[in-house]
This record gives sequence, C-alpha cells and structure tokens, in this order.
Amino acid sequence: MNNEFEPKIVAFVCNWCTYAGADLTGTSRIKYASNVKIVRFPCTGRIDFMLLLKAFANGSDGIIVSGCHPNDCHYTSGNFHARRRWILFRSLLDFMGIDVNRIRFAWVSAAEGAKWADIVNDTVSTIREMGPYTEYRKAASFLAENEVELAKEMEVPQ
Repeated sequence: MNNEFEPKIVAFVCNWCTYAGADLTGTSRIKYASNVKIVRFPCTGRIDFMLLLKAFANGSDGIIVSGCHPNDCHYTSGNFHARRRWILFRSLLDFMGIDVNRIRFAWVSAAEGAKWADIVNDTVSTIREMGPYTEYRKAASFLAENEVELAKEMEVPQ
C-alpha cells in the first residue's frame, strides 16, 4: 500500500486558452497527474482571488491559475488584469503567511497541451514535496466552529 501524500490541487483556468490546452492534452493522450480539478472561467481577468483563499479553506493543497498568453486574450486585456491582481495578491499571501509556492500562475495557449501536462506534473511534484497544507484549514475550522459567537461580536447595535 502506498502511503505517499497525494495533493489536492484546484486549477482556475481560462475557457479560451488553458481549458482548450488541457482538452488537447487529453485528446493527445498525454499523461499527467490526476490530482487537479479544473474550474473554468471565461477569462483569468474574471477570477476573484478570494476564490483562491476559499479553495484553501475547502482543503486544497495547491492552486494553478492559468490563461492566455499576454496580448493573446480573447477579451483583449483580461490576462493583464489578472497579472496585476496576482502581483497584489502575492503581498496578501505573504501577509497571511501562505507560502506563495503553493500557487502557480502560468500562461498556456490552446495549442500547448504538452505544456499544460508539464505544469500540472511540476505543480503536483512541488506540492507533494511541501506536504499537506493545514494552516489555513485550522483557521477555517475555527471560523466554522465559532461562527455564531463571531457573528454576535460583529453585530452593530442599532
């Protein structure tokens, strides 16, 4: 029996490029780790990075955010918006004590199925070496267990 840790990874991907690239990976029968669950968005510019924190709270050990290459966005500049948000989000991650290496930001076009497989395999390998992510789960369980008490503390008297 294999007791090796298998990470849970969520991928937030662009519909037009990365999702199509992941589809090409499958249709080309390129093998890659099955640890990744894909969430498809119209564009990486539409991804609210609070969803990434929510993914950690729901048990994800790592995250991939991937979309069209710069200047190749279906919506003209969505990937530039995502890149700017990512730069700011990294500061928030540092502040919260979340290792930035648990999140991978990449550009993958619809024609780069092999690149998608490499990114997935590399991310799974990196997260496997880092081990399970438990710190954010502790905070999430504390919030869930004390939701009523915390809500009372947050109430504003009328």
